[in-house]
Amino acid sequence: MSDYLKFLADEVRRGGMNRREFIGRAIAAGVSLTAAGSLFSTSALAQEPKRGGHLKLGLEGGSATDGLDPAKYLSQVLFCIGRCWGDMLVESDPMTGAAVPALAESWEPSPDAKTWTFKIRKGVKFHDGKELTVDDVVATLKRHTDEKSESGALGVVKSITDIKADGGNLVLTLQEGNADMPLLLSDYHLIIQPNGGMDNPAAAVGTGPFKLVKHEPGVRTTFERNANDWRQDRGYVDSVEIIVINDATARVAALSSGQVHFINRVDPKTVNLLKRAPTVEVLNTSGRGHYVFLMHCNTAPFDNNDLRMAMKYAIDREAMVKTVLGGYGKVGNDFPINSTYALFPEGIEQRSYDPDKAAFHYKKSGHSGSVLLRTSEVAFPGAVDAAVLYQQSARKAGIEIEVKREPGDGYWSNVWNAQPFSASYWGGRPTQDQMYTTAYYSKADWNDTRFLRPDFDKLLLEARAELDETKRREMYRTMAMMVRDDGGVILPMFNDFVNAARKNVKGYVHDIGNDMSNGYVANRVWLEG
Repeated sequence: MSDYLKFLADEVRRGGMNRREFIGRAIAAGVSLTAAGSLFSTSALAQEPKRGGHLKLGLEGGSATDGLDPAKYLSQVLFCIGRCWGDMLVESDPMTGAAVPALAESWEPSPDAKTWTFKIRKGVKFHDGKELTVDDVVATLKRHTDEKSESGALGVVKSITDIKADGGNLVLTLQEGNADMPLLLSDYHLIIQPNGGMDNPAAAVGTGPFKLVKHEPGVRTTFERNANDWRQDRGYVDSVEIIVINDATARVAALSSGQVHFINRVDPKTVNLLKRAPTVEVLNTSGRGHYVFLMHCNTAPFDNNDLRMAMKYAIDREAMVKTVLGGYGKVGNDFPINSTYALFPEGIEQRSYDPDKAAFHYKKSGHSGSVLLRTSEVAFPGAVDAAVLYQQSARKAGIEIEVKREPGDGYWSNVWNAQPFSASYWGGRPTQDQMYTTAYYSKADWNDTRFLRPDFDKLLLEARAELDETKRREMYRTMAMMVRDDGGVILPMFNDFVNAARKNVKGYVHDIGNDMSNGYVANRVWLEG
């Protein structure tokens, strides 16, 4: 069964898709009507979500300083904690990444995408019994737009110039049109709280499927099921325990011995060991994160596009995915977008390792002598090994790369975004606009390739406000080609998210482009046996 059909089957099992929708999507994927009907019946009967049990998650990414104010959430542990107790206005569809209703049941943009009206769901209650109102939503967004809140979502909401209630609706006015506004409101910091969290932002009182019982920062956090949850398709277990296990070896041991049901951040090097355990299942999901080598387009010798092209053809992408990622990833194509993004640009030829083309462009560039590449283990897992692999593949094209291993301490201040050729990592963003705006817009602080093209900037702003998806897709294709053929990013691979669970954990949803089922792992799974 393909990953896509497995996803559809899992949706049926957890009650998230009816027969008509399942068969329609399966047929669109090339399955016959008869086979689709049979697969639906098998999926629907094989596993019905079961309620009850105590779910334990062993997660990396927690510390003694972890507070519960969602504005300040940073780590993987807090990401999951927030998903347990809170809801946003909007969620993303786990299959397509498109915006879908949550506490906002619908929305409507103005023709210029500058004004958005959201209809707020009625009959939803917070954990303290108070009913959700539009005023709570207004207060929440106003708190996050205030720089004093130090919200991690400030960059997402800072373009909002006016936030107001209009009857049962929320009305947002933006500084400029943005067709992605609903999806931006799915940011995990933007949990809707009573009075916006103004009274006690760390109370962890929300509308989510679980109520907070106890929070021990850097140790564990426990929850009990919210009996008054407004949704029936989640929160199957009676209680959840999130245990901080930052040591990778300890996490694997805890899962293998049955002390926890699920762990995150499995090192690809240990995957084969885990696969030998009959009670464990490895869960890998395609991600938007990407490992890169960055050239400054405005700094010699990389201000010569022929040299940049030579360096792009001189890297063996397939070997990198196999060796550095252990096969748990996909090859990149020198632009930061892959098929996990909505409106992914189709039909762009995959750039592959070609020593002859690399040698051609290198000679045409007129450059001589070695090229200095700075790397460090903190740049991304296996970054030093990746640099050596790159050095070896480039040598076959007559290009000598001098690899300099930098200390981890100070790498992100002294090397990344400072030196003209270095290894780095990007975690991806929920939308193409966010990814390009953060790293390729000429005015961006984190434009770490010094990609400076006014025509790209103009197209970026036009695409942001374009509501016609066909037109917008073509704009993104043009932008991708600009970055791929003229930019300074060498992007050999996108990494998968690799997690693992006990086999009695059922209903896990591979949420496209997102880790740990987009943080909803505790909300979506159930325990069997």
